[in-house]
Amino acid sequence: MTELSSLTIDSTTQKPRISSTDNPPSSPPHISIGVTTAVEAGSTETPVNKIKKITVLPLVFLIFYEVSGGPFGIEDSVNAAGPLLAIVGFIVFPFIWSIPEALITAEMGTMFPENGGYVVWVSSALGPYWGFQQGWVKWLSGVIDNALYPILFLDYLQSGVPVLGSGIPRVAAILVLTVALTYVNYRGLSIVGVAAVLLGVFSILPFVVMSFMSIPKLKPSRWLVVSKKTKGVKWSLYLNTLFWNLNYWDSISTLSGEVENPSKTLPRALFYALLLVVLSYIFPVLTGTGAIPLDQNLWTDGYFANIGKVIGGAWLGWWIQAAAATSNMGMFLAEMSSDSFQLLGMAERGMLPQVFAKRSRYGTPWVGILFSASGVILLSWLSFQEIVAAENFLYCFGMILEFIAFVRLRMKYPAASRPFKIPVGVLGSILMCIPPTVLIGVIMAFTNLKVAAVSLAAIVIGLVLQPCLKQVEKKGWLKFSTSSHLPNLME
Repeated sequence: MTELSSLTIDSTTQKPRISSTDNPPSSPPHISIGVTTAVEAGSTETPVNKIKKITVLPLVFLIFYEVSGGPFGIEDSVNAAGPLLAIVGFIVFPFIWSIPEALITAEMGTMFPENGGYVVWVSSALGPYWGFQQGWVKWLSGVIDNALYPILFLDYLQSGVPVLGSGIPRVAAILVLTVALTYVNYRGLSIVGVAAVLLGVFSILPFVVMSFMSIPKLKPSRWLVVSKKTKGVKWSLYLNTLFWNLNYWDSISTLSGEVENPSKTLPRALFYALLLVVLSYIFPVLTGTGAIPLDQNLWTDGYFANIGKVIGGAWLGWWIQAAAATSNMGMFLAEMSSDSFQLLGMAERGMLPQVFAKRSRYGTPWVGILFSASGVILLSWLSFQEIVAAENFLYCFGMILEFIAFVRLRMKYPAASRPFKIPVGVLGSILMCIPPTVLIGVIMAFTNLKVAAVSLAAIVIGLVLQPCLKQVEKKGWLKFSTSSHLPNLME
């Protein structure tokens, strides 16, 4: 008896393809998505089955650093809107954005447990052209984001080492820091995971201490203040700050192929990381706004160190300042990992030249790491506000494609195996995507013309780049292939 038993993704077109095999009469029909592979031996330098996989704890902290890294950078929410809206924002915003994005990442990441992540999701739903566009804008958004962290690291050290404030010493410090952290990524994802755990604990602990020490000084009435500024709420700064500090949950999907037992590990890690991120924002804001009198203009980057000095003394202020600096190192490491493994995943799917699929003897995608590090150095001249706005715009474009892919796969392949499935039907999936999509529209509407023009130009480059790469492949100028080690994507 011949029954429908598998739904595969063609290795050249990336489009789902139905195939049939003979099942035993007692075996019920099922749908699965697999991959047809045709790669030459030696496309990777390290056997994939010998690479050490990531477990729950380091994965939690990698997600923590992909999304947050602690409350450093949320000060602008109070500056823009006052304590009340800042507190409400970090309570309500996760329900509108973070939870839906994390749930979709858990479902799709376990459905497609490979390093292409969201690129594969969009490819299976909309075809390889749009999958490439997803990869392009997400990678570019990630690199722009990563260009920020060496700058912030030096900003936090600047008060103690004034020479790092400008000129050649600052440029040299950015280059040295970028090279050093890039080398850590090169040495292995397991090392990055351990570093993320250690840096995360060091970054979170001072705020736990500060929260307890602030209890006698808290005045809840201070939490009810809306913006005192004459011009009212700065909505663009407020929304961009919330969005920047609560997005990127899907970035961990590009490391799915490096996770041990992803069908169970990924959803659990996302849940624990979500709690960690939200709590690491709410308590410091409650502490900082409730324990000392409000001066809204002082709430800018680095202000938590001053709050620590007022509440606990100089030692706590210095601890918070050191935690802020090291947190930026953790965010750089996590972002670099997801960006470089995304390029590896795209190469393994034949979207990029085969050289991007090569691994070092430590199992890391060394070409992708170098490529991403070069982008970081080239973009490090941008200002903080421009970086946040530009990456948010590009990220929004990519998220729209993800939402469409999520709903489309629910509609096209409702019986497909999903190790973790959000307990809603097609209608529920659509309804779940509406609030974050509306938010995307609002964020993009507040983007200034300069940032919008640059971001749209970047998107247009991606639209042209994919056909150009196809011509390069057709002419045989560079080698493209689909890696043979890719497992069945859905069973």
